[in-house]
Amino acid sequence: MKSFPPAKIRNVALVGHGGSGKTSLTEALLYRAGVLNRLGRVEDGNTVSDFDPEEIKRQISLGLSLAPFEWEGHKINVIDTPGYADFMGDAHAALRVADLAVIVVSAVEGVEVQTEEVWRIAADLGVPRMFFVNKLDRERASFERTLEQLREVFGAGVAPLELPIGAEAQFHGIADLLTDTAYLYDSGRAETAEIPEDMEELEHQVHDNLVEGIVVADDALLERYLDGDVPSPKELEETLARGVAAGQVFPVVCGSATVPIGVDRLASFICEIGPAPTDRPPVEVKAGESTAEVACNPAGDPLAFVFKTIADPYVGQISLFKVLSGTIRPDDHLLNTRSGSDERLHGIFTVRGKEQVDVPEVPAGDIAAVAKLSDTLTGDTLAPKGTPVVVPPVELPEPVLAVAIRARTQSDEDKLANALRRIQDEDPTLRVERNDETHQTLLHGHGDTHLTITLERLARKFGVEVDTEEVLVPYRETITGTAEAEGKYKKQTGGHGQFGIAHLRVEPLPRGAGFEFVDEIVGGAIPRQLIPAVEKGIIESMESGGVHGFPVVDVKVTCFDGKYHPVDSSEMSFKMAGSLGFKEAMAKANPVVLEPISLLEVTVPTDLQGDVMGDLNARRGRVQGTEPVGAGEQKITALVPTSEIMRYAIDLRSMTGGRGRFRATHDHYDVLPPNLVPATGSRE
Repeated sequence: MKSFPPAKIRNVALVGHGGSGKTSLTEALLYRAGVLNRLGRVEDGNTVSDFDPEEIKRQISLGLSLAPFEWEGHKINVIDTPGYADFMGDAHAALRVADLAVIVVSAVEGVEVQTEEVWRIAADLGVPRMFFVNKLDRERASFERTLEQLREVFGAGVAPLELPIGAEAQFHGIADLLTDTAYLYDSGRAETAEIPEDMEELEHQVHDNLVEGIVVADDALLERYLDGDVPSPKELEETLARGVAAGQVFPVVCGSATVPIGVDRLASFICEIGPAPTDRPPVEVKAGESTAEVACNPAGDPLAFVFKTIADPYVGQISLFKVLSGTIRPDDHLLNTRSGSDERLHGIFTVRGKEQVDVPEVPAGDIAAVAKLSDTLTGDTLAPKGTPVVVPPVELPEPVLAVAIRARTQSDEDKLANALRRIQDEDPTLRVERNDETHQTLLHGHGDTHLTITLERLARKFGVEVDTEEVLVPYRETITGTAEAEGKYKKQTGGHGQFGIAHLRVEPLPRGAGFEFVDEIVGGAIPRQLIPAVEKGIIESMESGGVHGFPVVDVKVTCFDGKYHPVDSSEMSFKMAGSLGFKEAMAKANPVVLEPISLLEVTVPTDLQGDVMGDLNARRGRVQGTEPVGAGEQKITALVPTSEIMRYAIDLRSMTGGRGRFRATHDHYDVLPPNLVPATGSRE
């Protein structure tokens, strides 16, 4: 594939709710561009961008996929993204490098949950947006209803550039409002025609509204328009393009990806009104404590940002990157500014689904891939030596659901750590942690589907089989009273015996204080060199579990008396005496179980606030307050027992229709009501 200057490059992320037709639209764009000689179907598992076995099996996109093609002298890098909530991390990554977000909306289902979510992400990142209303050939499809929803949810900047000709099964063309031209697809290809008589009046009315909306943004154009001089379509396009780049106008075009109708018009609009990388603001980078701006200049110093890593079991690691400045060529050496590694970019290529196409160079603004970088991860910056600048990484959503995993066999155990590291490189929205209190390895993700597919990929890509188990709550124990006990360890065997007696007093400490040991031995009741053994026995007993089997915390233990034998006493005997004495004293000191409490921040639509707060109360939560955030949303802050929100991601999604989101962090430990104390503290 040849090289294109930045002004002729368009980086477009197709985003939207799952099932809106993004993958089919990618396929149709490639077909109309002549890259494909047939249209693949998601249902048949033969599309370019959904090629992983897990994607084919479930018929949904699970990760972003790049699909470049040439159109009218431009190179369009289409990034097909997942629409399912569990995989929004890749939508974040795609929007980070896109210069235009095409939000795909089904004309049957209309505006759905993830439509609003991807809009919010794109708006936060300052990415220009436009809409493609898809599936107009389907039963119950309505462009008018969908357009009304778009205006209602996303505001007055929503501007239709096209109207459909025909409805449902009779949908067969597009009316272009900028040029007052009809495009009919009865022969399979677009043929220009006059606007049909039955929609002439409507088309002219919407055309006039569109022209008025566009000229308002340009004083000179507005003055001419008010004087009766109607701007040319070219002038309208140029003004519209400035409004799109500024994030003030959100054009709406329409069609059907599976027929396909209107797809070629979408590609043309992307070239005509979509911003080029050079139309976007400079990228802000950090150099130590200072910041700088980097413009999209192919003659500048080379600078690249890695936005996606793919772990291929055969090729190795593939890094997708966008060139922010300069021109990168095969065998260039660049510095990874995070790791300090010198990376040689052996072969540079672009990818179209799983197909790799070599490229001679990658200028600023373009997207490409490189394999087998030794120490480069998603979010890393590649820069010339001596230029240690860092591009801020992609801000990914925090994982909200965990599952405990255990290697199935010893062979799996040997490979598990490396496999988990590599799959995290590919999907940084995953998090792996080892909980030393419950002795579990926890895999955190964004939902059941996310975690299930991750485990499938562990088996398919890395040959590692794991079993899952319920995540244990890290309960702890403490005491609420003071008690004393005698720890006696006496054992007589052949030769030297074992003898040690330690008198202990236990007292509660403030929450979070940990453990304190006090030596009050006087008169040599226990030899000085043996007292540390008493403390060691107490600590081991605390770690192994108290009355209920959970680790003991926030306790002060005083050793105030004891006895020893000049021959039979040893470190072992006093270690055992300390352990036995502590267990007996603790049982007398009103032991209680402590449960972890999480600080929960839940953001929900205002009309669902009452339902969510009622649910939090039912989970023994204590609401701390609410505050409005954004348009029509409330953030609820509450302290909730961690055990009550282990699967809150699933429950909140069900309760709010996917419109709620939350963040949970550990806050403190509190006493667990006696009626809820688990029967055993087993941590197997």
